[in-house]
Amino acid sequence: MSGQALAIAEATLLKPYALDSASLDRIFGQIMTHQVDYADLYFQYSRSEGWSLEEGVVKSGSFHIEQGVGVRAISGEKTAFAYSDDIQLASLEQAAQATRAIGRSGQDGRQQILRSAPETPRLYVPSDPLVTLKDAEKVSLLERLERLAKALDPRVTQVMASLAGEYELVLVARSDGHLSADVRPLVRVSIQVIAEEGGVREQGSAGGGGRFGFEYFTDALLQDYARKAVDQAITNLAARPAPAGTMTVVLGSGWPGILLHEAIGHGLEGDFNRKGTSAFAGRIGERVAAKGVTVLDDGTIANRRGSLNRDDEGNPTRCTTLIEDGILKGYLQDSLNARLMGMPLTGNGRRESFAHIPLPRMTNTYMLSGERNPEEIIASVDHGLFAVNFGGGQVDITSGKFVFSAAEAWMIENGKLTYPVKGATLIGNGPDVLTRVSMIGNDMALDPGVGVCGKEGQSVPVGVGQPTLRIDGLTVGGTA
Repeated sequence: MSGQALAIAEATLLKPYALDSASLDRIFGQIMTHQVDYADLYFQYSRSEGWSLEEGVVKSGSFHIEQGVGVRAISGEKTAFAYSDDIQLASLEQAAQATRAIGRSGQDGRQQILRSAPETPRLYVPSDPLVTLKDAEKVSLLERLERLAKALDPRVTQVMASLAGEYELVLVARSDGHLSADVRPLVRVSIQVIAEEGGVREQGSAGGGGRFGFEYFTDALLQDYARKAVDQAITNLAARPAPAGTMTVVLGSGWPGILLHEAIGHGLEGDFNRKGTSAFAGRIGERVAAKGVTVLDDGTIANRRGSLNRDDEGNPTRCTTLIEDGILKGYLQDSLNARLMGMPLTGNGRRESFAHIPLPRMTNTYMLSGERNPEEIIASVDHGLFAVNFGGGQVDITSGKFVFSAAEAWMIENGKLTYPVKGATLIGNGPDVLTRVSMIGNDMALDPGVGVCGKEGQSVPVGVGQPTLRIDGLTVGGTA
């Protein structure tokens, strides 16, 4: 966190409403007159826009401004929360009165005078990405992306391209005296193409983004997005129905880490484990994966979509080892669950907006590389499936059971990729699938910056990643 971010936050979120540190101290004083363990104020201002193009025409555009404050009080395991989109002292006082009811009367809570939190390394530039291109230039970017895709193959009949950007400013004040702020840029470009041949239509998609401005999307990068989307669609035109059964599955590097995120990552979040509803509850120190499997959650990677200078409770993010060489080492924690479980805080308290309470959430979750060449892994499989890319999926946190659909997949026969298949789904159990990893590639890659994670009705940007993996005995649902 830099002093620059705090100055911007105070100028945007406090001074226009005649608020200052002394005003916030008074709010905490009102809350802590009841026996409350902890309280915080989360101020947010966000400005976002989106553009979408189809058939050479901008079909929709949106621009949205949102601001407000969330007030939270915690007493034991109980949480009281109120929020308002009116950042005025009177609104803050009303919210304070509502939340303090969680505690018993009689001043017992501890309050400290607000002070700026120590500075931490800056992971991204505190700038507004929406002004890095003019509106006409944003439309031109989408038109250029469409032209690039259509020029790659005459079978491409339709192109949909979209661009989104957000400037978010947050300020966190806490009853322990902590005061911090963060300026968060976020951009993304996506492309979806439809290819047709012989009456068969298939689609492909690609894109990327992160915490920077629109200048990131160079012509070379747009060309790469277009090529990947078109290649996927053309590959699927030639795809045969996928076979079903139990077989060896090889997962590609990068975005296929979404399976790791969904099937494993959510089960390692602190709230599920504190309540005993995760398949990993009470298993720290036990072997939960094959040797060589090391899984990290790292919110400190520069410019990444899932990274934050500070989480939504004002704590610095960090790199947390969840599984090391197959042994479960810990969980992802926000302040509430860390305290109740008596475990270290990991800086994973995240919320969608000021209108939501923070929950323990992932940032950038990935598996470290092994020692095998990806070609060696493919060559080791006599009969199996190579899942290059994924579409949607579902997971049950309690049991760990998951179902994922492959957006692009190939059959492996006698150690070689023979033909593409469509309609393949991977079915399994998260804790079980980790024990079936038999080979780990040396090509760990992070996704291009498109991930969004949902939990309890809240969506936050995340990142995923992994190397090429061989998994033995995985159930594949097919259409053959």
